[in-house]
Amino acid sequence: MRMLIAIAADHAGFRLKAVIVEFLKELGYETVDLGTQSEEPVDYPDYARAVAEVMMSRKADRGILICGSGVGACAAANKFPGVRAAICHDTYSAHQGVEHDDLNVLCLGARVLGAELAKEIVRAWLSAVFSGAERHRRRLAKIDQIEKEWMKEKREKRKEGKDE
Repeated sequence: MRMLIAIAADHAGFRLKAVIVEFLKELGYETVDLGTQSEEPVDYPDYARAVAEVMMSRKADRGILICGSGVGACAAANKFPGVRAAICHDTYSAHQGVEHDDLNVLCLGARVLGAELAKEIVRAWLSAVFSGAERHRRRLAKIDQIEKEWMKEKREKRKEGKDE
């Protein structure tokens, strides 16, 4: 079965997204392009949400987000349960992030990276596989526990009518 990659970008990442979508197709990956479709200014959290929701619903195997620096999209994506997003501007971080941290969303900065380096980072990220080593599973379980604790606290505040 081919891996399905959800990809989205804000206006700053629009051109690099087009390059990466074509590159993914050349490599034989299936893609779902969640926008934006122009360089008209848009808000990166909307596109981070689009990728995160696809990841949470398990309709894609991995996701790629591209904005100007990668920072904003990454911060927004990591607000969603089960999303493990990271900015990777080098190949080591890209493959190590998957191997050790089971990274499922790659964030790239279009104003930081050239197209060729971005392609190599994407290639390294896609070729990496989570190691499953006990120490990595233990650390991910701790991250999951933190996420569950905060989600539970948020639900309890809503029930009490204290949600901001």
